[in-house]
Amino acid sequence: MATPAAGDATMRGRGAGVEAAASRHLVAAGLRPLAANAFARFGELDLVMLDGDTLVFVEVRYRRSERYGGAAASVDARKQRRLVLAARQFLAAHPRYAQGPCRFDVVAATGDPAAPTLTWIRDAFAADDA
Repeated sequence: MATPAAGDATMRGRGAGVEAAASRHLVAAGLRPLAANAFARFGELDLVMLDGDTLVFVEVRYRRSERYGGAAASVDARKQRRLVLAARQFLAAHPRYAQGPCRFDVVAATGDPAAPTLTWIRDAFAADDA
């Protein structure tokens, strides 16, 4: 059995820190957390939150710099499709949210992972777009 490389552990730790910063930012803006790192067959939902009565699926992306398009640009059509599939699976497992409104947000993080610069993109894409 293979063991994870030290770089993998560092990346997971960096990702967890950036996701925690994004969660704090969104909570400060009034969103309520429901789940973090919700695994689904088609992928992982970084954050699932409530904004009033709207269920919000949040993808958190980190890039050290904006070179090569940056963090927001990395949520391409393929990634959007996977997020929509994972969100559908989440809704199937949590039917009380299935009839209400939902949206997909992206939090793009850049710079120092210990204190990232965060850009919150509300309603970054629609399920119909993916």
